[in-house]
Amino acid sequence: MDLAYQFLMNDVHLKYGDVVVVGVSGGPDSMALLHVLARVKKTLDISIVCAHVNHNVRKESAEEKIFVESFCRNNDIIFDSMVIEDYGDDNFHNEARSKRYTYFGKVVKEYGAKYLLTAHHGDDLIETILMRLVRGSTLRGYSGFSKIVSMDGYKVLRPFIHVTKQEILEYNKKNKIPFVQDASNQKDVYTRNRFRKYIVPEFKKEDPNVHKKFYKFSKTLLEYNDYIDKQVEKVMPDVFVQNTLKIDTFLKLDHLIAMKVIYYILESIYQDDLMLITDHHAELIYNIICSKKANTYIYLPNNLKAVKAYDTLTFVQEEIKSTEYEIEIIKYLNLPNGNNIEVVDASSSTDNNVCRLSIEEVKFPLRVRTRRDGDRMYVKGLLGRKKINDIFTDEKIPLAERDVWPVVVDSNDLIVWLPGLKKSKFDKTKEEKYDIILKYY
Repeated sequence: MDLAYQFLMNDVHLKYGDVVVVGVSGGPDSMALLHVLARVKKTLDISIVCAHVNHNVRKESAEEKIFVESFCRNNDIIFDSMVIEDYGDDNFHNEARSKRYTYFGKVVKEYGAKYLLTAHHGDDLIETILMRLVRGSTLRGYSGFSKIVSMDGYKVLRPFIHVTKQEILEYNKKNKIPFVQDASNQKDVYTRNRFRKYIVPEFKKEDPNVHKKFYKFSKTLLEYNDYIDKQVEKVMPDVFVQNTLKIDTFLKLDHLIAMKVIYYILESIYQDDLMLITDHHAELIYNIICSKKANTYIYLPNNLKAVKAYDTLTFVQEEIKSTEYEIEIIKYLNLPNGNNIEVVDASSSTDNNVCRLSIEEVKFPLRVRTRRDGDRMYVKGLLGRKKINDIFTDEKIPLAERDVWPVVVDSNDLIVWLPGLKKSKFDKTKEEKYDIILKYY
């Protein structure tokens, strides 16, 4: 924890009277960061603004807000908060993150702060890198996150990037720092939780200081990425103009630079939602560019459409009507057919709109996608597998709706549920053991 204190005192060059904003949930990490800042405050007389977000998805959220506010009042720290009243059509976690950082940015400007601090630590960096390696990402995405990020008029600092979760907990215990716990952080249905509970500990058995190796790996990737970006910036004016990629010019590029041009475009489009993008998306774009088809298109996350028209490729934001998609199920999804799939804590329903699954029988994480040629599923109550197209026919689903009807699969692409129509043999009753409940509405 002294590393964090030294970083703030020396590397950041905090000065007397500086204003800093710190994002605080009330958990052990952010409360430890708030305590470290209070130490700095005694030395430099800085002003600390605690920014707290009530995500409004758990009954404990209101109590956590009161807890953090009370701590700030007792420690002469300015307290500011907001409540997320509702969520739109995006992936829950990504939308929550976007709303959270938008709010943080407003607080920074309102108080004239130079820095926004978050409590992301070394273990978070390991988890993020491993998740992106498994899922696929851009070169910058594989690096996880940076210690310092320059924003519009301020900087985001992550002083705990050199610190492990265990060090934070020991610091809290030694200094008797109170905090709250989010029970959802223990649920195996979330990808990050599984990495945190089962994978990262194995790395630490090999080397207790492995987080330092991951930080070095992250820095190295960022350095290589920055160098390649400089080369890409030299060709961008010739290959990508006014949201249009010139295919003839693009195809003359070295493959490495060509792919980085695609990543560069995607990074500029998605920015804070970069987690939505994988190397699979970049390959899809490259394939349609190289395709012999003069006119074709693909859909990308967040209703973005890449359209090839002869010798150009453009990116268009539009409402999805009929398309192919594949999305990881995290908490909440708004689907192209206008319906939703949500991970719920409980449900009394036993119809085809609710599905209960066990991690012992299907491989998480789960995904929802459109139908594919040859799709078959083990229908609950039937022997053998049945074609998805035959189920659509039996249920009299119009052809137009079949193209966007959600198909839920596990990580081995095993179909586990056809929402609203049929359950698979993997569906559990309310009395059986299950790890996740999915609701379709």
